[in-house]
Amino acid sequence: MGMGQQEKVATSLAGAVSEGISASLATVDAELARRYPGDPGTRQPVHTVYVPGDVFAADTVRTWGDAALAALDEHAPDAAGFARVLGLSDELAEPVYTRVRAKLEREPIEDLRVDFEDGYGGRDEDADAARAARLISEAYAKGAAAPYMGIRMKCMEAAVRDRGIRTLDIFLTGLMEAGGLPDGLVLTLPKVTYIEQVSAMVRLVEEFEKARGLESGRIGFEIQIETSQSILGPDGTATVARMIDAAEGRATGLHYGTFDYSACLGVSAAHQASDHPAADHAKAVMQVAAAGTGVRVSDGSTNVLPVGSTEKVHDAWRLHYGLTRRALARAYYQGWDMHPGHLPTRYAAVFAFYREGFEQAAARLSAYATQAGGDVMDEPATAKALSSYLLRGIDCGALDTAEVARLTGLTRADLDGFAAPRRGELTATAE
Repeated sequence: MGMGQQEKVATSLAGAVSEGISASLATVDAELARRYPGDPGTRQPVHTVYVPGDVFAADTVRTWGDAALAALDEHAPDAAGFARVLGLSDELAEPVYTRVRAKLEREPIEDLRVDFEDGYGGRDEDADAARAARLISEAYAKGAAAPYMGIRMKCMEAAVRDRGIRTLDIFLTGLMEAGGLPDGLVLTLPKVTYIEQVSAMVRLVEEFEKARGLESGRIGFEIQIETSQSILGPDGTATVARMIDAAEGRATGLHYGTFDYSACLGVSAAHQASDHPAADHAKAVMQVAAAGTGVRVSDGSTNVLPVGSTEKVHDAWRLHYGLTRRALARAYYQGWDMHPGHLPTRYAAVFAFYREGFEQAAARLSAYATQAGGDVMDEPATAKALSSYLLRGIDCGALDTAEVARLTGLTRADLDGFAAPRRGELTATAE
């Protein structure tokens, strides 16, 4: 047999069989591409910070960072002390503490939501919404903004619907008048109960896009899951899955509302927490509904604040650290932080999570990329998970690009390629 020639093998089916099957599945292929485009490949913030609209100021991001650093100075002034509080290993103590302090100095908040719903207590919402737009525009122009910023409006229920629509209009109009919508813009629609409320939000932002000459689809929004009806509908279906579809590609995230959802189910106040079985069920449904759609899932918050004596702060830190680590292990890579004192333990948990598994993940991905032998046989889907893990670690500051490249032999572009293969490539490669 000559070089390059392939041996002919016998088959029994005519080519028309394959063509006919492909034709019969054309509609399914299109639906897969539309409904399950995969992760967008953009950075996902590790948390969302909520600040009331009447309190938000030009220096809020910096103020939160300074307050978090002051809490460390007072209650854990060195790496060893911080590690003892959280149970960090000696190996992790110094790198985690150093990176936490550096993060609080450089980028204390990754995602900030100016709140015009539950946390808002102002008397002039028009003025506060306009001020939020101006301050956010100025922050982006000066390079002082958090990577993601936006507002949480009031919900689509009748009592507050008009007020919510007006606030969103004022805010978005203010951004446009100040130079346009920033790339990091995020909007949150709370207390969604019916699919029609999502459709109404779609219509609302569509009308704004038309009014301002924006590209259709430019404005997306998060759906906040805070009611039992958003998880299970009266017909027994998972309502949240239908909400994603109703968003027509505009849904960017599903955010779990710990306390409203718990109260909706009758969970007593003392037991309302993100690790309650009711919370686990809701988030598991959210996670399955969002899988493959490109919609990210976020955990909720804890209402135990790290304030008061050092003993009380340490207790609150341990609680928050444990809840954050628990969420990360369950693939909820984002959560809510309600107080500056939560930032040290948010970043400590995130950094420890990525640094603990860094070397093993790098070795496995390197072996997969070079087809080298190892003690674990990985498949393309696992390579995707490994590269996504490393990318998340880089994006938040837990890992450095250089150290990842040193252990994997891969560039950022290589990691992106493994993390976001085109649909069908995983199966094709595995075969």
